[in-house]
Amino acid sequence: MGENTYFTALSFVLILYYLLIKAKEEMAVRILCIKTDAGLHENPYIAIDSLEWVNERINVKGMTERAKLYDWIKNSEGEAYIIDQYGNKTTLIPAVCPKGNKYVKTVKDESEKDQLLALPESA
Repeated sequence: MGENTYFTALSFVLILYYLLIKAKEEMAVRILCIKTDAGLHENPYIAIDSLEWVNERINVKGMTERAKLYDWIKNSEGEAYIIDQYGNKTTLIPAVCPKGNKYVKTVKDESEKDQLLALPESA
């Protein structure tokens, strides 16, 4: 009887783990394009007003302000990513500029090209 209890508990843990992974996947969105303002900015990421996205798992599209997307990734364990022309997935990371403005980007430092800034402008 003890062995069956062990396998039942193990099965439950595995099922729970699977469901948690699936729930995380449903929270992921692919960034399609960006909407920027026309003003001059020291930081090009701050020029981004909002980001257009799609949840490919449930086929829902939306537009979210830059700071709200930052909060969702940083505080709610959300995931946003970009797929480049070669099919490579790059995850957005939250950042804050010295003036305190929240933004997202795809590189830790500017030594590499940021895929977010290369996205097309939203209509």
